[in-house]
Order: sequence, then structure tokens, then C-alpha cells
Amino acid sequence: MKKTVLLTTALLLVLGQTLPAVAGDVVKPVRMGCGAMTFDTVPGWGLGEDGKSVLGSTHGGVVIDKAGNIYTSANIGVFVFSPDGELVRRFVGDDYTAYHDIEIRQEGDAEFLYAARNNAGEGIKIHAETGDVIFRLPFPEESGLKLTKFAPTAITVAPNGDIILSDGYASNHIFKFDRTGKYISHFGTKGNDLKQFNTAHGMTLDTRYDPPRLLICDRNHEPKGRLLHYDLEGNFIEEVITGLGMPTSVAIHGDFVSVPDLHGRVVILNKANTIIAVLGNNPDPGKGRSFNIPQDQWVEGVFSGTHGSYWDKDGNLYVQDWNVSGRLMKLVRVQ
Repeated sequence: MKKTVLLTTALLLVLGQTLPAVAGDVVKPVRMGCGAMTFDTVPGWGLGEDGKSVLGSTHGGVVIDKAGNIYTSANIGVFVFSPDGELVRRFVGDDYTAYHDIEIRQEGDAEFLYAARNNAGEGIKIHAETGDVIFRLPFPEESGLKLTKFAPTAITVAPNGDIILSDGYASNHIFKFDRTGKYISHFGTKGNDLKQFNTAHGMTLDTRYDPPRLLICDRNHEPKGRLLHYDLEGNFIEEVITGLGMPTSVAIHGDFVSVPDLHGRVVILNKANTIIAVLGNNPDPGKGRSFNIPQDQWVEGVFSGTHGSYWDKDGNLYVQDWNVSGRLMKLVRVQ
């Protein structure tokens, strides 16, 4: 046991992290990262009054509205927290289950969530404050494709309102719709070649470039996962970076990108798409990439199946694990 603790300590120190400090039942913050990308955890953030997760199991994403409220998608619905971790509201029921990926956009005076629902086989748009369903994006028969399964995993919205939806758990085609949900086109196919997708799992609009590009997670590309750039018409631009394990999603903040890796870490890239920090790395291969880590086995500052992330206006990060107990963490950026 002593050797195991010493080994874990050594690994975390190499990664710029510290082991959680515990005084009685009080868990202290853990510092992670390096340089400009140094963060402190916020123990207990978002938990209920009894100290338990309120989410149920999580397999989704994270976004933040203009008021600073944090939305995360759990298997049973969408939960909204204040920056202090108080539950503000939630949407549960058949229309809100299995939001595998979410994006948020302001349109006029209102904000809307766009979600990819893998289990429901659709994309969906809802009002972020009321939860009202605006429209759904089922498999577009107009595409002429004959698919036996449609399981969207990622969604994003272009500056002109066009909606891009990735069928990442099935055909690996990426579909483009106009702002009303009318099918326009599709691109991509399943495979392991340069311009193919071996699980187009996550996607966002890469606003670091003018014009913006699609930044796509090719999660299961062999030998290691990678990120790709495509233009908004579906044309391949470049392979951005490889060797990322199993990248699940991407979020942009200025020149920086956070990339959760299902193996249990978050990688931070700069404008040159170079890795500048690694957060929460799990040194245990049995617990990284694992859904079945119940809350009583969580370790402060160590992730398991990292799946979603998002930045607030101050550069703080919110990270969701793919987790049986439902784990959402706040990381405060050290200035």
C-alpha cells in the first residue's frame, strides 16, 4: 500500500498536480496544470446539501449562458447550476434525456440549447430558460442515404445559423441543416484514412480562425485519437493534432482549446495547437476510461472518463466525467 501511494504521488508531481489534502471529512482544493493554465479544484462544487451528486449518471456536455449559469446534460435530463454550484433549475422527462453533446447560442433576446441525442436518434433545439422544444432533427431522408442506425454524438452552429450534426456512433456522416432544420448536405464517412472518421465523437466551431472552422474529434482513430479541421462546407483542411488518446469533445476560449480525453485527463492546446497543460490525469489504467467509479471512489483532482468541458468568461473550466454517479467539477484558473 505504501509503495502504491508513493508511486501515485510521484506521477502526480510530474504532471504538476498534488494529492488531495484531507482534514477530517474536509477535502482541500488540488492544484493542477502549469504556467498560464494552472487551476485549483473546488471540492464539493455542485453537490446537494447531503454531499451527494444530484445528477444521476452523466454522459454528456457542458455549456454556460450569458448570465454565467452552467448547464450540464445527464442521462435523465439537463441540470443548470449557478457559478457557486447551486442548482438553479432542471429539465427532466423524455425530451431531455441522453443529450450526448450540447451547444448554446443567443438568438435575438433568447438563448437556445442545441443537443445531439445519440439514444433518441436526433438533434434537438430547446429554449435554454423554459426548456420548450423548438424543433427536432431526425435522420434526413432527403439525403438519399440508407442507414440502419442514426446515433448523433455532436452538434454545433455556424455563424449564419446552419446546424452541423455528427452521426458519430453510427455512419460517421456529418449532416448540415439550415437554421430551420431543413437538410442541406452531408460529408464524411467511416474509416481510418486521413479524411475519414473512426467515431466523429465531438465537434465545435473553432473561432480562433477567420473564417471559423469545424474542429472535430476523431476519437477512435488508430493508433491514437486526433483532431481535424474542416471548413463549414464540409471540405477537409488539415489534421490538427494526433496522439490524444480518446478525445471526446472540444471547447474554445480565446486562443485556447480544452480537450477531454476519455482516459481520464483534459489536455489544453494553444493557438499553435500545441499541448501546454494536462489536467487531472488518472495514472490508474483501470480507472481512467471507466464509467463505473462511484462517488465514494472519486479522488479530488483526478478524473476518470472525462467527456465534456466548457470555459467561463474568466477562464475557469467546468469538466464533466462520464460517470455512474454523475460528476461535474469546477476548476478555478489561478491568475
